[in-house]
Amino acid sequence: MDTALASATLILCLWVVWDQARGIRAMGHLREFAPTGEGSWPRVSVCFAARDEACGVERAVRSLLALDYPDLEVIGVDDRSTDATGDILDRLARGDPRLRVVHLTELPPGWLGKNHGLQRAAEWASGEWLLFTDADVVFSPGALKYAVTAVRRSGADHLAVGPEVEVSSWPLGVAVSVFLLLFGVYCRPWAAGRPGPWHVGIGAFNFVRTAAYRAIGGHEDLRLRPDDDMKLGKRLKLGGYRTLALFGQGVSRVEWYRTLGDLVRGLKKNIFAGFEYHLTLVITALAVQFLAFLWPFLAVWGASGVARFCYAGCVLSLLWLHAEQAEHQGRPRGYALAFPLGIALFLFIVANATWATLRTGGIEWRGTHYPLAQLRTNRVGGWWL
Repeated sequence: MDTALASATLILCLWVVWDQARGIRAMGHLREFAPTGEGSWPRVSVCFAARDEACGVERAVRSLLALDYPDLEVIGVDDRSTDATGDILDRLARGDPRLRVVHLTELPPGWLGKNHGLQRAAEWASGEWLLFTDADVVFSPGALKYAVTAVRRSGADHLAVGPEVEVSSWPLGVAVSVFLLLFGVYCRPWAAGRPGPWHVGIGAFNFVRTAAYRAIGGHEDLRLRPDDDMKLGKRLKLGGYRTLALFGQGVSRVEWYRTLGDLVRGLKKNIFAGFEYHLTLVITALAVQFLAFLWPFLAVWGASGVARFCYAGCVLSLLWLHAEQAEHQGRPRGYALAFPLGIALFLFIVANATWATLRTGGIEWRGTHYPLAQLRTNRVGGWWL
């Protein structure tokens, strides 16, 4: 029995490592799509919604206004902020007519605040392309020219770009690198442009053809989705539109969370939604992740013979994969040594977020409680696609 379990675990690990390594190498980088000439550039509207983002919004918006792009408008929605966010945006708008600020004072029933803000921003937009981003993302000057070049060469209607994630500590860096690895396992973003169930969207950089966005009804079908970025990608794929996913190191960056505690608390609102609020899917995912990613590190010490050889193979292959992933993110390969700790943390995060949502009967976001029964009504396609 021990040998059979160890052999099955090794096969599962090797398949995951092979699939992820191949996928990571298949994905390109946005900076590889440098424009070859000036030519004509379509109008682009950058849309973001901010609530109580006074500490970081000015840096982010200044990077947007510094974009080296000839036909640009930026639409910032101040979503019921109680700090200086609105004042900062108004001051920046007075200095640059390309920035339009929309102040919202109320949230209509049946909407998450961010999703409503993005919908409103898109309604004001006049661009041929829309860039949905967050209020704390910093861009390099050439980001939009790279994006336009990428969609032109690929024929994509939707470009999702993973930003460079800034971290303030080693534990947070380990947690982020493991999260991104698991994100790749679960979503397989490199396969989003192929037939099949895989889809992707990234809140920091969702670049969408405006005609496609309007055709799917905008954020209307995503109004109660805390994972609206992913579900935007899903909705576009269901509509027959093509997605391209790229890495964005050196082009866009964000401090996703400032501390490890912020990461644990921040993901409470998203995790259960990613499993379509199905407890069975959560339990299955926890069991598979434990078996594939954590059990080998525990079992290798007590196993013997063939079983120990199999578990050792699992451990080495997983450490190699995490080292590759960390290096690809610009982090030390030594992060791989903390892989089992990162996996244990994320098993806890998934269980904690699920339990918190069930215990409180919903999620808290931007000062509003959303009942679980209401959240479950906002399905986008089937549980997989």
